[in-house]
Amino acid sequence: MQGVRSCRPLSDGGVRLELTPSAASPLAFDFEESAETRIQRLISENPVVIFSRSGCCMCHVMKRLLSSIGVHPTVIELDDDDEIAALPTAAGGGPPAVFIGGALVGGLESLVALHLGGHLVPRLVEVGALGVSVL
Repeated sequence: MQGVRSCRPLSDGGVRLELTPSAASPLAFDFEESAETRIQRLISENPVVIFSRSGCCMCHVMKRLLSSIGVHPTVIELDDDDEIAALPTAAGGGPPAVFIGGALVGGLESLVALHLGGHLVPRLVEVGALGVSVL
């Protein structure tokens, strides 16, 4: 089984998940489940998912932005080239990539543009990532 290598709380209240073998993990999957299938499942099961790389400054800014408005995204560290290649092609070929409500928002620039345009908070409320809109 494949699962979580570590699950560490972040200073912003989110959780960092690093994927590796583990039979008891909620992220566990059969060896027959492809990386693409697992990634699609994670996107569909979580309201906000960030695919990140360790030490990526844009990923850090993305997490901080969401945290500052009260969202604690599921953060998936993809440091393995095979897992990065399994991201949907619309994600631009690699981290950072954020999905909200199962839909690709894009990278940091797209997330910031959504926020500056006043559309991020309503979208987060719509998908259940924020309980009450604080506009």
